[in-house]
Amino acid sequence: MVKKDAKIHYVTKVINFVKDSYAELKLIKWPNRQETIRLTAYVIGVSLVVGLFVTGFDYIFKEALTALLR
Repeated sequence: MVKKDAKIHYVTKVINFVKDSYAELKLIKWPNRQETIRLTAYVIGVSLVVGLFVTGFDYIFKEALTALLR
């Protein structure tokens, strides 16, 4: 069974963690709307390029394996 002091210590640690986390959130410089849109467009663009790149290699490897196994 856990001692009462250990329970109080655990609760105190959790409360301190929440307080510290909230204080850190206040220090964050959140992006404005324009930055958010710009960065989102970058992420979508890079994702599309990488997706096309992977799709291209998949097609090349599939065709090569098909030709090799014939």
